[in-house]
Amino acid sequence: MRHTDVLIVGGGPAGAACAWRLRQRGVDCLILDRQRFPRAKPCAGWITPQVVRDLDLVPGDYSGGFTTFPALVVSVRGFRFRLPGRQHAIRRGEFDPWLLRRAGVPVHLHKVRTVARVGGAYVVDGTFAGNYLVGAGGTHCPVYRTLFREGSPRDRGSLIVTLEEEFSYPHTDPSCRLWFLEHGLSGYAWYVPKTGGIVNVGIGGKADSLRASGDRLKRHWVLLVDKLDRLGLVRGHTFRPRGYAYYTRQDRPDVRRDNALIVGDAVGLATLDMGEGIGPAIRSGLLAAEAILNDSDYDLRTIPRVSLLPSRQRFLAGLRRP
Repeated sequence: MRHTDVLIVGGGPAGAACAWRLRQRGVDCLILDRQRFPRAKPCAGWITPQVVRDLDLVPGDYSGGFTTFPALVVSVRGFRFRLPGRQHAIRRGEFDPWLLRRAGVPVHLHKVRTVARVGGAYVVDGTFAGNYLVGAGGTHCPVYRTLFREGSPRDRGSLIVTLEEEFSYPHTDPSCRLWFLEHGLSGYAWYVPKTGGIVNVGIGGKADSLRASGDRLKRHWVLLVDKLDRLGLVRGHTFRPRGYAYYTRQDRPDVRRDNALIVGDAVGLATLDMGEGIGPAIRSGLLAAEAILNDSDYDLRTIPRVSLLPSRQRFLAGLRRP
């Protein structure tokens, strides 16, 4: 049996950030993930300046594509404005492997089936054991499912369902565009052009609102594709979107049980305004590492609930028509 100080289930941004911080302090840890990296990961790939700071990321040293937007073009129920503020975009197929390489810890290809507490350790499938266990396996994390779900179920009203595709396209418009609350959708759509001739488009909405109204996300996808064509953003592309789901931020005090902690989408931390998951995931991974290193409380309340609009004053000050 392979024993380590900290066993991390999931090699995405939350798990990699946790491992990176632990290794910096000389803690023995390893990561288990059911997929080999690089992996196909549906995601707009939007990251904020806070992510860059949290990771001590120097864009010039980053080996993947790194796009910077000086402002976002936003539409809310048809009212269009430009929201100033430096934002960034990456490709998950490049970003996630880079984070893992920088973490510099062993990564084992393994699909977790069972999690058990044996004595003072956490044992996974009778093969891996750790004094601490970090659940970073995303929305369907087996650590959450085994140790946290029964006593702390997620709020179904926070579930977001999405359709998204990333593809090569000779885009000429460099602006990141966002459309909120159109056609009765409780959610938003996006167009994110990236370096290297890559475009990411997608749409997401609250699952319970769609269900209650008898609506379908696929209808809104068709409307988005039509909009992209009318605006000249994407034309002549045969779309093959993929679906995924995640939970937005909710009050979850139960994120630690003894020496087991959950981070990222296993908790449900995506921001309420933008559905941003990468930043909160990384921040939670770092906070989990600090809790382990310092034998301190693991508290996620310092993670912002919104990405772009921390105050009404800042929002109103940034409003102006393009």
